[in-house]
Amino acid sequence: MTLQLYNSLGRSKNEFVPLNPKDVKLYECGPTVYSDIHIGNARPIIVFDVLYRLLKFSYPRVTYVRNITDVDDKILARADELGESIDALTARTVKQFHQDIAQLGTIKPDHEPRATDHISQMVGMIQRLIDGGSGYIAEKHVLFHVPSVPSYGILSGRSRDEMVAGARVEPAPYKKDPGDFVLWKPSEEGETGWESPWGRGRPGWHIECSAMSIEYLGTDFDIHGGGEDLIFPHHENERVQSCCAYPDTSFARVWLHNGYLQSEGTKMSKSLNNFYTVKELLGDGERQRMWRGESIRLMMLSTQYRQSLDFRVEGIENSKNKLDRWYRASGLGSPSDVGPSNEFVEALSDDLNTPLAISVLDSMCGKILAGEKEEGRYVQEFIAGARMLGLLRYEPKVWFQGSSVENETQERAEIETLIEQRALAKKEKDFETADNIRKAVTEKGVIVEDKPGGQTVWRWST
Repeated sequence: MTLQLYNSLGRSKNEFVPLNPKDVKLYECGPTVYSDIHIGNARPIIVFDVLYRLLKFSYPRVTYVRNITDVDDKILARADELGESIDALTARTVKQFHQDIAQLGTIKPDHEPRATDHISQMVGMIQRLIDGGSGYIAEKHVLFHVPSVPSYGILSGRSRDEMVAGARVEPAPYKKDPGDFVLWKPSEEGETGWESPWGRGRPGWHIECSAMSIEYLGTDFDIHGGGEDLIFPHHENERVQSCCAYPDTSFARVWLHNGYLQSEGTKMSKSLNNFYTVKELLGDGERQRMWRGESIRLMMLSTQYRQSLDFRVEGIENSKNKLDRWYRASGLGSPSDVGPSNEFVEALSDDLNTPLAISVLDSMCGKILAGEKEEGRYVQEFIAGARMLGLLRYEPKVWFQGSSVENETQERAEIETLIEQRALAKKEKDFETADNIRKAVTEKGVIVEDKPGGQTVWRWST
């Protein structure tokens, strides 16, 4: 199958031709770890996880790098606000990040570098920029001189005036040009910092990703991805500084960006009560919501990655209902080495057209449940396609019991307790209490089934 990808550099969809078909190289801008990830942060994680799966299906080796930004002004401000060390804040946040994305069904990248472990690479790259004439020192800062690169703006497609305004540049008299951006900044007394040829300080955000991507993927690699909000200034700055540091290279060949996310029809905001962290949606937070990671993931994939996504809570429930059907169909077969259907792969290969791929699986599911296609291979192709999307990760019996390996929630424990209390009430012939408990769990979206021999099983309603 020919893979077509939309390249933000050039703004066109083209056939993907890797630099080395034996080792495709992918870099994704990862989280800045100062707080729990919200649903907007989760979207690129899910999108590029699907791309990684598709590339692994199509090529013998894929090297996937997703960084962690663990030094940044936001991190310093948050640590100061909480009265804790940066190390404590980032360690706790990284741990929660890994827990959250595991429940969203993501595959671990091949490398997950942290900015603080690659300061020497950043210092070396900054020195190359200074030596090449595109970087300069001013009042203990090192800055990149934007006018030194005539092609600056080619990725974002912005005019000079738009870029300066969009960068929200703070007035700085030591800058040669208002659009110049920071490569290295001095650390104040008591602030986190590292020694450098230009004094004690810390790196700018943009140089971090450049240095880490080059360290693990080289100066030329295939795909660089992230959210649409990163196109300018982050990715624009990454591109120009990397190409200036290594003039005979192109850095990333293809730039992929997922669209913006709204929540409940508007911009996500805590004041509007439409701000959701992944942890909260999974069942840990003040509002104690509870949905499985697969339901959240499917809801995200139901919109093509380049389109804006309106995240709605009811959309998660709709996705959960769809997954109930898929799990019933998957129960008529078993996973195998059989790959997904050609129709499914063709859909996904068209610039990650996940809505079309989901539609293909829905059609297959309908035929399986209707008894039209129950032969083993057809069901196996269906399961293989769903798993390429990171879905159908559990045994059907586990799914319908409302459990997952990673997420044993308080609500499940409460339901189990109620089921036990109902069994005891029935044993004592207190049928009124038993009926009331059954009504209570039904209101929680649970179906209770009494089996012969006194056994009771339950599952989430469909």
